[in-house]
Amino acid sequence: MKRFAAAAIAVLIALTAAACAAVEGGYGAYGYPSDVITLIVPYGAGGTTDVVGRQLAAALSEELGVSVVVENKAGASGAIGCRAALDAKPDGATLLFAADSLGTQRVMGISDISYSDFTPIMAVANDPKVIVVAPDAPYQTARELLDAIAARPKTVQMAYTGPGGSGHVQALILNEYGYEPALTAYSSGSDGIVAVMSGQVQFTNSNYSTVASYIANGDLRLLAVCATQRLAQHPDVPALSELLPESEELLSIPYTPLSLLAPKGVPDAAITALREACAAAVKSPAFEAFMLDNSIDRLYARYTTLDETLAFYAQWESTVSWLLYDSGAATYSPSVFGIARP
Repeated sequence: MKRFAAAAIAVLIALTAAACAAVEGGYGAYGYPSDVITLIVPYGAGGTTDVVGRQLAAALSEELGVSVVVENKAGASGAIGCRAALDAKPDGATLLFAADSLGTQRVMGISDISYSDFTPIMAVANDPKVIVVAPDAPYQTARELLDAIAARPKTVQMAYTGPGGSGHVQALILNEYGYEPALTAYSSGSDGIVAVMSGQVQFTNSNYSTVASYIANGDLRLLAVCATQRLAQHPDVPALSELLPESEELLSIPYTPLSLLAPKGVPDAAITALREACAAAVKSPAFEAFMLDNSIDRLYARYTTLDETLAFYAQWESTVSWLLYDSGAATYSPSVFGIARP
């Protein structure tokens, strides 16, 4: 009996200490969180959204002192997971780690929801798009690839994951400047990478973190970064804007933004606690090292206020939605949803 009482006292002391620590950390005063947090990732395991989401979940769990559990809800280009998060009870116990597709689901006719249906916690990351070819491809440089595409329009094959995805948007940007590759759709980015390595297609436009190990192993050759800045890990590889100077404005946009969002209606106290906790979590050594090692852009350093974040979503949605519509890929005109031309 004495042993049981001693154990009970020890547990009570531990719980009290944990509660005090939470208050000292600044979150107990908000009355949030009181239980496990579910972080919905609207894609399958192993992709960029999932990997970055799990890294953030771990850092956020450490900061808040509660479990942040990732739940993958894939399907319909992210629409199933986004809808599940939106329909969850708005108490802060269910959050969404959204990818870029949330900004195009309406014009693509996939769903009727968008960024405006959620409350932003943080714009977190952008995994840069890069152009890669097989090591034995005839193109030694991005310039050679672009010249081949210009000489043989709709002939040089590019793997992508279908209309509306970030790879498709990159192809549309090339179209804007007179380069028309032949697009070959695959069910996943991984399948597209295999198609490049096996010679089924000439190139693909992937997220850097997805192909970094293939590049390091010599299974793929990196030709260009689809942005206005070179990668720190590959300082000799040009940014695409260097080859297409007129494209700088378009290429300055982060095309694969990953964001932490809450359903509308979550109490202000919980939103404040989440924003403060995220601001601390992304500064953890483990999370910072992960971002650096994978050359992932820190959007939280670029968009530091709510107004800046909302303006970014509006700009992104406008630019990408109209690119898709003008190319004939979108089902609905952005104007139907009040999305002005950029």
